[in-house]
Amino acid sequence: MKTFSIEELERVETILRSCKLCFVGMADEDGFPYVLPMNFGYEDGTIYLHSAQEGRSISILEKNPHACITFCSDPELIFQHPDVACSYRMRAGSVICEGKIEFENDFAEKEKALDIIMKQYTERTFSYSVPAVNNVKIWKMKIENMQAKEFGIMKPGSISYKDRTEF
Repeated sequence: MKTFSIEELERVETILRSCKLCFVGMADEDGFPYVLPMNFGYEDGTIYLHSAQEGRSISILEKNPHACITFCSDPELIFQHPDVACSYRMRAGSVICEGKIEFENDFAEKEKALDIIMKQYTERTFSYSVPAVNNVKIWKMKIENMQAKEFGIMKPGSISYKDRTEF
């Protein structure tokens, strides 16, 4: 089984759109990592997130805005031979993005970010109350560096995938 780098932006965006959560990694002032699972939205090379106005993550990011956000598509169990434990592996796509988190304070931009986040989960449109928009912290990260991989790829004809013998 092989791991391949993904270079095509369209394939990377397919992975991002298939994910329901991302994991946001940051480092506090002592260098300790802190990772949060979060809902997100993605548009035009920018990842949008939202949270409460205060908390540990906000305190960390105000001092060190560098973040790493990871995504993984739903994994599928695959194997080369059903009786060989070491031949089992997960097949999935992953994306790792690096950049700096900025907090958005403009009301209209916060509404836009909320729309982008909701678009990740539903095609519905929403309206937001003034208190809801004012009370949410909007994070955005312009992707500075991105790596994507597809792992658990088999050679044609050499494996079984559950009850299938080819893809």
